[in-house]
Amino acid sequence: MNSKQLCDLTVDALEDIKAIDVRVLDVTGRSSVTDIMVIATGNTTRQVKSLSNNVLKETKEKGIRPIGVEGEQVADWILIDLGDVVVHIMTPDIRDFYNLEKLWDEDSPEAEAASE
Repeated sequence: MNSKQLCDLTVDALEDIKAIDVRVLDVTGRSSVTDIMVIATGNTTRQVKSLSNNVLKETKEKGIRPIGVEGEQVADWILIDLGDVVVHIMTPDIRDFYNLEKLWDEDSPEAEAASE
């Protein structure tokens, strides 16, 4: 499965459980960790956990095992590392505070440095 197919699979899994404001960021060439970041919001820690569980279920059904999963205990921000795709699922306040979209936006200092 290529990274685009994996990204589509994770987005579909998030949307199945009614994730809010799902964003896909292509960080190819700007991150040594991954090529694609998927960011989504769940209204509560319970929904964040459900979203995470659905992503894990759907990817495992396709034979993809996560490299790692972090944050399941507190569940205000769960990170699922699938290699070429890293999924961030957060509560609204955590997402607003860390604002990963701005950090990895095309106009961010990291993006400008990578393009030079």
